[in-house]
Amino acid sequence: MTGDNPIRLLLADDHPVVRAGLRALLDTEPGLVVTAEAATAEDAVTRAAEGDIDVVLMDLRFGTGMGGVEATAQITARPGAPRVLIVTTYDSDADTLPAIEAGATGYLLKDAPPEDLAAAVRTAAAGGTTLAPTVADRLMNRLRTPGTALTRRETEVLALVADGLSNQAIGRRLHLTEGTVKSHLARIYTKLDVDSRTAAVATATDLGLIRRR
Repeated sequence: MTGDNPIRLLLADDHPVVRAGLRALLDTEPGLVVTAEAATAEDAVTRAAEGDIDVVLMDLRFGTGMGGVEATAQITARPGAPRVLIVTTYDSDADTLPAIEAGATGYLLKDAPPEDLAAAVRTAAAGGTTLAPTVADRLMNRLRTPGTALTRRETEVLALVADGLSNQAIGRRLHLTEGTVKSHLARIYTKLDVDSRTAAVATATDLGLIRRR
């Protein structure tokens, strides 16, 4: 996209009301045009590959099927792919880090002011990065204190602990041995300076490492 050509957008969200709201907002912005919508992540991947989209506004959670992180990875893996801007209600490490690792060029929350959303779209189209303040703060804290940051696998394990799963059940879910699950938990306890599953979940939730339920 160069010169005076509009920035062409794909709205990927499984809620029609959300898509309608985004369309109403973005269509009033000069230089932005909503070219297509997708109600599933699979449809977003297919539509984004057609070559006429500059920025995909991607939610993370869809009712069924593929999630936004996997869709982002598939979209951005293609040569000449559109940029992906995550627009969601989730801002825990369990959500933000996988999305950024998958290739998202920006991450905003749905309650962001309209002017911030429009600016983020333009920044994404230009190849820049925009992060919601809470997301940026959390990433900075991880960089400042890398010893306390949970790995992606540790986050997955702890999220399943929060769901009430036993070590054995977690192992089955993640295809790990029970001993490996225990090793992950031991490292989690050390990093969070706790000595129980309950305390680990509470501390991680307070720190925004796992999603509040």
